[in-house]
Amino acid sequence: MTDFIYLDHNSSSPILPSVAQSVSECLLEGYANPASQHRLGQIARSKLEQLRRSMAEMLGAQCSGMHTDQLILTSGGTESNNLAILGLVAKIDHSFEHETDQPKRILISAIEHPSIFGAAEQLVRLGFEVEKIPVNQDGQCNLDELKRLLEKPTQLVSMMLANNETGVVQSVASAAQICRDRNVIFHTDAVQAVAKMPVDFRQLGVDAMSFTAHKFGGPRGIGGLLIRHGVTPQPLLFGGFQQAGIRPGTEDLALAVGMHRALELFYQSPEQQMARLAELRNQLQNNLLAEFDDLVVNGGRVERVPHTLNISFPGIDRQSFLLAADMAGLAISTGSACASGSSELSPVLLAMNLEKEIVEGSVRISLGVLTTPLEIAETTRRIVKIISVFRGSK
Repeated sequence: MTDFIYLDHNSSSPILPSVAQSVSECLLEGYANPASQHRLGQIARSKLEQLRRSMAEMLGAQCSGMHTDQLILTSGGTESNNLAILGLVAKIDHSFEHETDQPKRILISAIEHPSIFGAAEQLVRLGFEVEKIPVNQDGQCNLDELKRLLEKPTQLVSMMLANNETGVVQSVASAAQICRDRNVIFHTDAVQAVAKMPVDFRQLGVDAMSFTAHKFGGPRGIGGLLIRHGVTPQPLLFGGFQQAGIRPGTEDLALAVGMHRALELFYQSPEQQMARLAELRNQLQNNLLAEFDDLVVNGGRVERVPHTLNISFPGIDRQSFLLAADMAGLAISTGSACASGSSELSPVLLAMNLEKEIVEGSVRISLGVLTTPLEIAETTRRIVKIISVFRGSK
């Protein structure tokens, strides 16, 4: 069987060896439940809070003084996004059902992850109005349109920091300032940005920020929602006092150890890691551009996270290409893993108003810290062979 080359890190990045080791060591230590009152529970609680503070500091949160930000540990990006969208609206509105003076209206960008769209759809079912912030053909949110949409009373705006399909980085700090000037809560989904580029929570000026460990070599099953001091979402789960009741349930110390270690590995040398990934991504991009005159790089004219490449082969069906790539030993995707079972065209690329032929022929390639130059060269060779067969040149 052909050796597989894994190029779907935006879906899930394999756990890094030292992260797996740290998780294993923590499990073997046999730490008690951090919520227990006895001494062993207190030891586990102390370690957990040290990890929580360290992670928040690495992400630019304020961790001392009168205005301390809060890191809520969750099961991953989807839960973090739902807690932000549903929890913050409920907090502002006090109740989904009671009549209040608060406007039942939120704005989300047109290129959000399915977990944001899903939460927004739930709000629509509860009587909320949801409008989308449009993007241009490069996949950048239109901030002038954001200002226009905010002329109508709005509770919350959600705009992702880096797109999961194109890798395009959004002007989140500017958008957050626009919302802050109008006293509108601002949330960003930073799942594809954290530990792929330096992310500073306070410098972004956002009220809430989602991330998850398994996108950057950490364990699956843990993520986080950073929330600014003074911003407190209503819980989606009930029946416990953990994490101030915002996200009750026993916290998993071993998973927290793993997420902390994965963050720590990135922040030891962020510039070096970004430069290496960008070099590999650009090498693959340039290799393919040299082979195919009609290749389209979606979002390639603007800032992208260094590990993501979204390309289109006009005239090639993306699903057929994906099957051929799988047979050739390439693990890539056509878009979000949370929507990969669907044959529908990419909502992200459609929102960019790209030609249908470009959308139909698009695939996403995403690299990780373990990706090698040899794998990039071999990936080029295999893709060239696949497209050549499809186009009948070989």
